[in-house]
Amino acid sequence: MARGLQAELKQNIPFVSSEQEAILGVMRTADALQSQIEERLKEFGLTGTQYNALRILRGAGSEGLPCSEIGERMITRDPDVTRLLDRLQKMGFALRSRGQRDRRVIYGRITPAGLKLLREMDGPVEKLGRETLRHLSQEELRQLIALLEKVRAGNSKAERAGP
Repeated sequence: MARGLQAELKQNIPFVSSEQEAILGVMRTADALQSQIEERLKEFGLTGTQYNALRILRGAGSEGLPCSEIGERMITRDPDVTRLLDRLQKMGFALRSRGQRDRRVIYGRITPAGLKLLREMDGPVEKLGRETLRHLSQEELRQLIALLEKVRAGNSKAERAGP
């Protein structure tokens, strides 16, 4: 009888390897978490990508950041940060401006309305995180964080090494 992820996916044959099961498990978990977060963010009229960009801009302070750096800091890569900032600007939550030294560089900054929205969202988003992971102890959370960091670190080393 299938167990765990195998049963969730209604897969009749075992996984080819533990690595395959782990990767699919992370992907399935990420999708479930993303769906919950997106549902909560919808209440505020934002997507996960827009929320992520606003949080990055809040952390950047009044100086803002170039689009390229915003893109590097995103949780999920967005190939067109300029268009993302355009949408946030139309919503009144961000501003775009050209760099003083290099007019080709576009900077993003958060507006007071964007800061206000994030302050309203902070509590509900934090509560969602606590509710979602309430069944894990603090020690288990630390272990999970460490394991996920180890996976990402191993992948970044492999990417640098090349094929």
